[in-house]
Amino acid sequence: MNLLTITCAVLLSIPASVETDTTDLQIEEVTVTAPHRHVSYIVSQSSVEVDADYVTTQMQGSLAKSLESIAGVQASSIGSGLSRPAIRGLGFNRLAIIHDGIRHEGQQWGDDHGLEIDQFAIDNIEIIKGASALLYGSDAVGGAILLSSKSKSSICEEKSISGSTHIFARSNNTLIGVSTQVEGTRKSLHSTSSPHTFYWRLNATYQDYGDYSVPTDSFEYYSYRIPLYKRTLRNTAGREADGSLMLGYNTRHWHTCLRVYETWSQSGFFANAHGLEVRLSDIDYDHSQRDIDLPKQSVNHLKMLWHTAYIHDNWGMEVDAAWQHNLRREESEPVSHGYMPTPPNSMERQFSKHTATINASARWNVAAKHTLRFGLQSEMQHNRRSGWGFIIPDFEQYSVGVYAGEEWRVNSRWTLNAGVRYDFFHTHIHAYNDWYLTPIGNTAIYQERSASLARHFHSFTWSAGVRYTHRGWTFKANIGKAFRTPIAKELGADGINYHIFRYEAGNSALNPEQSYQADLSLAWENDFVRVQADPFVGYFPNYIYLSPTPDYREGLQLYRYTQAQVIRAGAEAILTFRPWRHLDISVQGEYLFARQLSGDKKGYGLPFSPPWRLMPEVKFHWGKESKINNSKSKTIGKGFAAINVRVCGAQRDIVPPEKPTDGWWTLNLSAGQRFVLRTCLLSITLKADNILNTKYYDHTSYYRLIDIPEAGWNLSAMVGVEF
Repeated sequence: MNLLTITCAVLLSIPASVETDTTDLQIEEVTVTAPHRHVSYIVSQSSVEVDADYVTTQMQGSLAKSLESIAGVQASSIGSGLSRPAIRGLGFNRLAIIHDGIRHEGQQWGDDHGLEIDQFAIDNIEIIKGASALLYGSDAVGGAILLSSKSKSSICEEKSISGSTHIFARSNNTLIGVSTQVEGTRKSLHSTSSPHTFYWRLNATYQDYGDYSVPTDSFEYYSYRIPLYKRTLRNTAGREADGSLMLGYNTRHWHTCLRVYETWSQSGFFANAHGLEVRLSDIDYDHSQRDIDLPKQSVNHLKMLWHTAYIHDNWGMEVDAAWQHNLRREESEPVSHGYMPTPPNSMERQFSKHTATINASARWNVAAKHTLRFGLQSEMQHNRRSGWGFIIPDFEQYSVGVYAGEEWRVNSRWTLNAGVRYDFFHTHIHAYNDWYLTPIGNTAIYQERSASLARHFHSFTWSAGVRYTHRGWTFKANIGKAFRTPIAKELGADGINYHIFRYEAGNSALNPEQSYQADLSLAWENDFVRVQADPFVGYFPNYIYLSPTPDYREGLQLYRYTQAQVIRAGAEAILTFRPWRHLDISVQGEYLFARQLSGDKKGYGLPFSPPWRLMPEVKFHWGKESKINNSKSKTIGKGFAAINVRVCGAQRDIVPPEKPTDGWWTLNLSAGQRFVLRTCLLSITLKADNILNTKYYDHTSYYRLIDIPEAGWNLSAMVGVEF
């Protein structure tokens, strides 16, 4: 891949910092060159790109929540620091998270598992909407989120060392945190035509937060009305520490880079939601809002990435290799359930997952207007469980995929692209029996929860698209086939998921999930107006989902994994109007329709489907471009003030026994300013969310099942210094 030119919007606003594939309404920009950045080269797909400024100005407590202000992106939350992203209602193992070119692998099957990624170490985010299996294989049915960090120091190229520090706080859960970044370069010229550059970067982030508050005094759990002390959710406090190191070497034709990421977090589960036995606990959950008592979880994620590339005029090749280790512990008070006696300790579940990945790709410009790309991706997963609670078995999974694609630049207006891919998967699930006896008739046995199982899966996928640009118009169309292999939980689960208040049972006969999707994007703009519409439709012959049943096991409702024909359709739309160079008026909207065409729930939608949403905003901005220490121009004198409203419709299209959710709206304010202090840049950002303290329920939130509303009003502040 040639040296990429990264053009980042610098207005501190959603319309300016959220860039689509079409040209945006931009006043000022800064160009940064870097030897490598993982981006999608399929230009016919709908995508949105944001930079680090967007993350710092949104400040929603987690990366997934920060991205929620982008049309088509949702976040399902559980607790005050845990959330998972979704694109057009598809998340978990239907959404590929690509971190610096490598698929991020944790225990992503869990509804209460967040992303083990430091959002302050990310410099660029590209959100690809729609099927992305051609480049990223299984799990990219709903799309992909590409998280990229810089490949060399580029905050200020004239300085050998530069960096930044951000201090941030949130009022609702009394969060406090700090993030620091230091980076540098050292150049040596062996000849005037062959520069050599060493570069490095260090990141460190720490945050600590308490129980978060909601606008209600009590909630209902299995017909019990339970009061909330000071309107806070007991035991939702947590803390997180992140660190990363990057070392790289760059020449004219090749470069190599090593990255190491370490993430540690500990957080409590909302105590009352974990079971009614909490009422009999000796723990004083109301003693402190910052205590992390049982039940709780801790997660360690270590990731080591190595990237190297050779770049020539007409061809290039890249290799990425990675090893990841995810260690997750879930602890709760030892309490007997059913035939299970009181456990000997508090370790309910532990999962240790090792993942090794290697990707190789090549680019060949066979002609002036034709580019061929080839790739090979291989991954090995090894997961082991322990503890007295069971929900998923031990497993190993091996996969290999190969793909080829071509891009044909017909002329300055038309670009065509197409590609094919083949994947092979092998999944081996280990047998598991309870550690206690269960009476069956006149005997007692160690009941089998999961049988030994070996399955092979394979799939051909393809994609084709077109892009047209001319005089302010941009048109994109893409069609393709995607797939997803059933994961170990879907094949072999058999246990209680306390945090989502249900008993889950797997299905060893599941087949790979297939989908056929079409995406369109039409945009037009001039100096004052920009309009964009992104409709989509998808057909799933065998969609996998967890279906509620009328049965109960161990006191909780039984959910079974099943497959059904499903059709999904919808659209996102964006309108931006700039009547004055200091004023932006914008509105984003999204709508999703889903319907099951077969099975027991034929005629119904899908559980936890997001309703329609509108996000109007008025933003006033000021200031001019400045420089620091003779560096390249940066928009460091900018300031802004904005007011926005989030309007969400009622969701009545439900799957029984799912309950409907009423519509809601919230009022939010934000403001920010940048100042020049000699050789430093000082930035201050304030944000007020839900300032009317509206009581509302997010249909994609699992806490709504027990009548827990979303968080109340919140004030966020961030102060940053760049040097």
